Amino acid sequence: MAMAGPKTAAERRQRSQARAEIRAQDQAEIEGFLDAIWSERGLARHSLDSYRRDLSGLARHLVGVGPSLAEAGRAELLDYLAQLNRDGYSPRSAARLLSSLRAFYAHRVVSGARADDPTAGIVAPKLGRPLPKALSETQVEALLQAPELSTPIGLRDKAMLELMYATGLRVSELVGLLGTQINLRQGVLRVVGKGSRERLVPMGEEAQHWLERYIGEARAGIVGRDRCDFVFVSNKGGALGRQQFWTAVKRNAVRAGIDPVNVSPHRLRHSFATHLLNHGADLRALQMMLGHSSLSTTQIYTLVAKQALKRLHQQHHPRG
Repeated sequence: MAMAGPKTAAERRQRSQARAEIRAQDQAEIEGFLDAIWSERGLARHSLDSYRRDLSGLARHLVGVGPSLAEAGRAELLDYLAQLNRDGYSPRSAARLLSSLRAFYAHRVVSGARADDPTAGIVAPKLGRPLPKALSETQVEALLQAPELSTPIGLRDKAMLELMYATGLRVSELVGLLGTQINLRQGVLRVVGKGSRERLVPMGEEAQHWLERYIGEARAGIVGRDRCDFVFVSNKGGALGRQQFWTAVKRNAVRAGIDPVNVSPHRLRHSFATHLLNHGADLRALQMMLGHSSLSTTQIYTLVAKQALKRLHQQHHPRG
């Protein structure tokens, strides 16, 4: 029986691009650009990976079109963006892609490798500003009570969930946490966030208690004889990956009776921020704890709080 092919245009294009080979010249241009912006901006690895994916996608598209990545003109870029739009590419993804292309061609212009910028005049798609979704305080409490504390992995999950909710860390910051970044005496974490910016985040007594229990009672049993500098480790004793933490969150959501579709590590970060604002936290202090470079990024949580108050009024006020 013949296997079914890709069901959508996007899937067909993705499979076709995966088969296409990037020209050696284009690959060298991409890596040279990434080296340059890493030196200039100190970008995190996942940011560099996003640039690489975006530029590689265009480079694959251009293999069958003609010009190289470095020589592509405005017409080729518009053609590529139009193709992605037909394939169901989201406006947000298209905007991110265009941002990557602008950075690449701006670098070529500044370095003198090219006289014109082919992205000039290309308008990014308009984006709505989606509000972050948070769990209710009742749901968070159920999730925090879900881990099986009689097992080392359960105690690890408990410490991770408590720490994530208490500090609002990004997933990469949590799984990348080193023992040297924890000050249990003062109850704070020294977190290295986006752009290698450091910040001090208080962890709270409850999270500190469970972190101490995990380190003192469970971690050595999970690691065994292996050496690992990361605080949170996998059941094989090595560093815990983002996907493994995601799996742990989903597993405990099921134990808590919460639909795992509605729970994610990032939603815990949103819950941390939303619940702090609901209880009167200062916006500037929240910005520092979240590691946002701009206050405008943090202000979106005030919209979440306002919408929650509006729903509460509509639900309970006699004239709501």
